[in-house]
Order: sequence, then C-alpha cells, then structure tokens
Amino acid sequence: MPSRQEAGAARVPQQQGAGGTGAADRERTGGAAGRRAEAGAGSGTAPAVAEHSDSARGEHTHSETPIPGPRAAHGRPQAGAAGGAALADPDPGGAAPADPGGPARARQSAVPRPVVQRASVRGQILDALRVALAGGELEPGEVYSAPVLGERFGVSATPVREAMQQLAVEGAVEVVPNRGFRVVERGARELAELVEIRVLLEAPVMLRLARNVPAERWAELRPLAEATVRAAASGCRATYVESDRAFHRAVLALSGNEQLVRMADDLHRRAQWPSVTGPASRRRAALAAHAAEHTALLDALSNQDLAATQALVRDHFAGA
Repeated sequence: MPSRQEAGAARVPQQQGAGGTGAADRERTGGAAGRRAEAGAGSGTAPAVAEHSDSARGEHTHSETPIPGPRAAHGRPQAGAAGGAALADPDPGGAAPADPGGPARARQSAVPRPVVQRASVRGQILDALRVALAGGELEPGEVYSAPVLGERFGVSATPVREAMQQLAVEGAVEVVPNRGFRVVERGARELAELVEIRVLLEAPVMLRLARNVPAERWAELRPLAEATVRAAASGCRATYVESDRAFHRAVLALSGNEQLVRMADDLHRRAQWPSVTGPASRRRAALAAHAAEHTALLDALSNQDLAATQALVRDHFAGA
C-alpha cells in the first residue's frame, strides 16, 4: 500500500496537466494539430486553424493577462476571434479604408427607386386634376372614382387616389366613402374669404414694389400680361388660369420672398377652381376682362400710382 507521500507525488502531474502547462498536454495538443494538418493536406482542402496556445482557447492562469482578440472599428471583437481563428487583414498595407460605408452607399444609389417614380406620376396626376378643376371638366357636386379617373389618365387608381386625397386636404374635393371624391361647391362666403386673404397678403407687397421697382423691370413682365390676353381670347379657361398664375408669380417674385410666392400661388389656385358658367361667349368675355386688368396693373405699378394699384388688386382678386 503506497504511503501518503507517494500518493501526493502521484497527484502533482495531474494538477500540472489540468493547468495546461504540462509537457504531456503540449505534446498531445501538438500531435493532434499535426494530424489535422496532415489530413487536410492529404485531402486537398485547406487545413483547419490550429489552436496554438491555451490563451487562444480562453484558458490562462491567474498570473497571465489574456491576449485580446482583434477588434473592429467600433471596438467590438471581430467574428472568429473568440474561437482563435486568425482573421485576414483587409488591407495588407496597413491603411484603413477612408469610408467603410462607401461601397454600400454606392450600391444603394445604383438601385432604381420606384417610389420616386410613383411620386412623380402622382404629381403629374395632381397637376392634371387641378387643371380639370379650374377648367370645369370636374363639375362641382359630382362624385368621381379613382379607378374611372385612372382609366381616363391611363394610370392605376393608386396615384389618382393619392392625388385626390391631396386635393381633399386643400379643400377642393371631399371624400365619399365607398364611392370616390365629390368636387366641393364653393359658396360666396368662402370665395370672399379667399379674396380677403389674398388682398391682405399681396397688396402690401405690391405697394412696396410700386415704390421701389424701376419702370424697366415692370416692362419685362409685359409679355406675360399679353400671354394672358391671348389665353383669354382662346376661351379655354384651363389655359388661362395657368397663364394668370404665371403672371402673378412673376410680379411677387420681384419681392425676393419665395415663401410668399408659394403661399400666394396656392391661394390663387384655390380661388380659381369655380369656373364661369353659362354660354361660351360669356366665359370668353369674363376672361378677357380679367386679362385686361393685368395690363392696367402693370401701368399703375410702373407709374408708382399707389391708389390705383391697391384698387386694382382688390377688384382683380375678386374676379379670381
């Protein structure tokens, strides 16, 4: 029977093997790695990455500091570092890439964007519907469905529905559940409110322009005023309303205030929706009288006639 001293001596090699520092363990580890490398070479495949040290397996003594694995750009260990696999250097020269997200953004920019195309179609349909409203093709009080209008414009019902919803926000139409959209019938009070807002917004600006803008600048707007006269003579209200708004945008653009130009144009468009009813001769005469006021307004602005400018603005806006 062995003595207690012999038993203790027998346990010493076992404790050294458990710590990973014994010669026998190193020999076994090296032999296993060698056999795996030979097996990989014999089969023609890449040899598996060997576990070169105990610290690569995460095993270390309390007196040794573990070697940290490779880290990514944001400080997180890269995939495979915990398993001890050596990671290939993406830049052997040692220089870090200038923009890691560049290739991804380049790929995204090369992908077609159908959403933008759909928005463009919706915008075109929205413009066409606004012209139809101003020209009287979409009659007040009538209900129009998105599929029917889609067939008319040669598109699906989706962009038409989106455009009509925008018109509903602007107050031109109202939603009729399970049917479509009804063109709003504007009353005299609503039209008077629009006129009042336009006068409050634009009249002070035009008076300031009349005092400060030289006559030659007003002369540059004469072709736009003449274009409204020609459009009125054609009797096509849809053509006239576009030329009318183009003239007023050019006048207000002299103020240099882009926000004012956009807001005033939106109000102007909303005031144009009710069309002149009655015989064609009456519509043409009303448009011709309205167009003639553009020339008179330019004369008042060029002559710095503030009283005439203010009166013309109010009367002209009342006629939309």
